[in-house]
Amino acid sequence: MIDRIVLDTNCPLMAISAQNCYHQVWQSFLKGSYILCFSTEILEEYEEVLARNINPRVAQYVMSALLNRQNIYLTNVYFKFGLITTDPDDNKFVDCAIAANAHFIVTEDKHFEVLKEIDFPQVDVIGIDAFVEQLNKLPTASK
Repeated sequence: MIDRIVLDTNCPLMAISAQNCYHQVWQSFLKGSYILCFSTEILEEYEEVLARNINPRVAQYVMSALLNRQNIYLTNVYFKFGLITTDPDDNKFVDCAIAANAHFIVTEDKHFEVLKEIDFPQVDVIGIDAFVEQLNKLPTASK
């Protein structure tokens, strides 16, 4: 199992469809291959974006699947670091990662690149392709 991670909204959006090459990210979550960390604010964004870009029914299914898994970590964020200034809305993912002590954030959003220049608090970021590579390295039973 991969330690705690945070998925930026673009990742579940890409991973939900079985037709997408990143569907393994969603399937691996459902199989318990990693612990997904999120806050209430992130859940609300997931639901809003999925309902808008796919449809409300799919959004409800995803929310239900997220909230009924054992491999989730719902965290409360008590401090806002404000590390991303170019798109402050992205800070919810950074703050969640810090509060949950997540191993990294998975995103395709370039606004997160600034985190590589910040020593403290340390927040690692990887792209979805690198995350899929990590999933592929898991033992077959864990995928």
